[in-house]
Amino acid sequence: MKKKVLAMVLATAMVLGLTACGSAAAPAADTAAAPAADTAAAPAADTADTAAAPAASSDVIKVGIINNDPNESGYRTANDKDLKATFSAENGYDAQFAYSLKNDEQIAAAQKFIQDGVDYLLLSAADTSGWDSVLKDAQDAGIQVILFDRTIDADPSLYAASIVSDMDKEGQTAVDWLAGQNLDEYNVIHIQGVMGSAAQKGRSGALDAKVAAEANWNIVKQQTAEWNAENAQQIVQSVIDAGTPFNVIYAENDDMAKGAVAALDAANISHGVGKDVIVMGFDCNKWALEELLAQNWNYDGQCNPFQSSYIDTVIKTLQSGGSIGEKTIIMDEKGFDASTITQADVDQYGI
Repeated sequence: MKKKVLAMVLATAMVLGLTACGSAAAPAADTAAAPAADTAAAPAADTADTAAAPAASSDVIKVGIINNDPNESGYRTANDKDLKATFSAENGYDAQFAYSLKNDEQIAAAQKFIQDGVDYLLLSAADTSGWDSVLKDAQDAGIQVILFDRTIDADPSLYAASIVSDMDKEGQTAVDWLAGQNLDEYNVIHIQGVMGSAAQKGRSGALDAKVAAEANWNIVKQQTAEWNAENAQQIVQSVIDAGTPFNVIYAENDDMAKGAVAALDAANISHGVGKDVIVMGFDCNKWALEELLAQNWNYDGQCNPFQSSYIDTVIKTLQSGGSIGEKTIIMDEKGFDASTITQADVDQYGI
């Protein structure tokens, strides 16, 4: 993906967007880059929620927004709140929201939004595959598609813009940081997110590649906890019960890291800076960064949930007849190390 911002017409809005979401390029730790947990059962995507309806007007822009369950994690809650603040009646939008962690339910929601005649379809896909057909239907209906948060495996001609995190970079930054700890041996419990999602693929891919390349890197346990803290706790408890040695928890979101730590605490296994087990998470929830500040965790990778101002700028540009210079915006993200994080970092970057 090209790591450029939209053409000059978008520059001002994107600078404002970065300021608002606290992910400006100011350094936070000696590391750069890197999204979450309490996964409730995903509600069906047709349980859509509609922003307060604006007065009828030809200027009102109708958007259908398909997202993952807001209860999935702190990241997702912040992302949903950000979208609802921007795509409001006060800002000239008639917005409908549909939520699911299942691709088939999201596709059904997209088909319904197409039938409803929305002007724009905004999508954070549960899975990277399976979207070509419904996006072609949207295109045929004259509906512009904008991806946010996550990439998909689809022909780029089927969407107008993509405002996303670089999940591959998030994973690589985290693994590079871990390699820099120079352990004699890496025995890793790898707790994965929902399989097939862009976040899971990016964060898993870098670790899998490192383990395959290095003789002293071993996966003790690799299993999905589907972003859920309780599932993660059970995974780590099973390794403890089996008596298998480990010294790294690599959890693909903060909530799963929290669940893993609960199992460590129950077994009186020390963790954090200078302790028996390195703990790594992703998303940069404020409470997670506070765990780093207290040196109970070691690393947290940022995933920036504040994409709505960028999407709004893209829509306003298209509405005015302008063109998009670069289809892909990569959100500015970094990684935080417990040995260098400050209270100012927690306050600025915690979600």
